[in-house]
Amino acid sequence: MTYYSGKELAGAFRTVRQNTIQTAQDIPEAQYGFAAAEGCMTVGQVLAHLAASTNFHYQLHGVDRKSDLTMADFGAYMGQAQQIQAALTTKDAIIEALTARGEEFASFLESLTDAQLGEFVTFPAGLQPPTKSRFEMLLGAKEHEMHHRAQLMLMQRLLGLVQGRVQLLPRSALFLLGRAHDRQPALLDHEQRRLETSRQCRRAGREIQR
Repeated sequence: MTYYSGKELAGAFRTVRQNTIQTAQDIPEAQYGFAAAEGCMTVGQVLAHLAASTNFHYQLHGVDRKSDLTMADFGAYMGQAQQIQAALTTKDAIIEALTARGEEFASFLESLTDAQLGEFVTFPAGLQPPTKSRFEMLLGAKEHEMHHRAQLMLMQRLLGLVQGRVQLLPRSALFLLGRAHDRQPALLDHEQRRLETSRQCRRAGREIQR
């Protein structure tokens, strides 16, 4: 597995987690109670969930090093994560947990050898697939976070916010793009659509806040 080692896993996770922390910082704490729809998790709940979610993998693969996951194990690990999540009730506490727990998990990933990543974990009877490598399961931690951060990005737009580091092209720059429009019409059309989408999201966000 020299093509993707623990070092690469750690680097990829750190990038994803830093973007999550940026999102947590960008959203005002007054909006942490916002949910995209009735029955959905709020901004604060999603962020707290992400801060606690690495506990499952850290306990399973790092602390207990289990090769046979039982339903009792699964329930215990999830119960721990839920307790951690429930305790995170403020923006500062959530960001602190995202930072500290994220680095703890990344450091653990960085310490893993190729042999350890290649070990297999057996699941309870009836589950498919019946086994997965530690590598695939640990990669799932990053994929899980990316999934939820997409939800957070949508909620940011519904609130009329623009994500940090996501820069919209200013109107003055559209003139320069227009000069290349004959050669690359899709470039200008895409940017115009992006600007219009941003305007619509901001209008929608203002309506929600009224």
